[in-house]
Amino acid sequence: MKFFEDTQVGDTFELSRHTFAAEEIKAFAQRFDPQPFHLDEEAAAQSHFGALCASGWHTASIWMRMLVEAKRRASEEMTARGEPVAMMGPALGFRDLKWMKPVYVGDTIAYRSEVVDKRTSNSRPTLGLVMIETTGVNQNGEKVISFVSTTFVQRKAAGA
Repeated sequence: MKFFEDTQVGDTFELSRHTFAAEEIKAFAQRFDPQPFHLDEEAAAQSHFGALCASGWHTASIWMRMLVEAKRRASEEMTARGEPVAMMGPALGFRDLKWMKPVYVGDTIAYRSEVVDKRTSNSRPTLGLVMIETTGVNQNGEKVISFVSTTFVQRKAAGA
């Protein structure tokens, strides 16, 4: 991952895409969000959603998996080129979490993150704070999830 000094407001990261399948939606819901409209097609058809849909937490969890995988790949590529890799994380929290549209069976969500702000840490001088807005957009170009996260990023003076 890039060091704090190399991270700029406006940097974007196209993470990946994920298509939500019925069995995956139900399995996640059974374990973590067992509401009828996530578990049963008939119950979902009678709900305000009108069809089986993924938990919002499921859409957020898929983003987390994609982020971890993207960070791993980027770190491996940088290491292979002989470049130093900055420590990133942990996240300090999220704000403005919104689920704008339901994610239905067969929907493909593309996740994208953009650096929207950054500042040095007052309490930890070896780290910077980077604010990242993440969105998930379905195959129709409609936002289905968005949030802003704040995470620590290592400064060059700390490790390069």
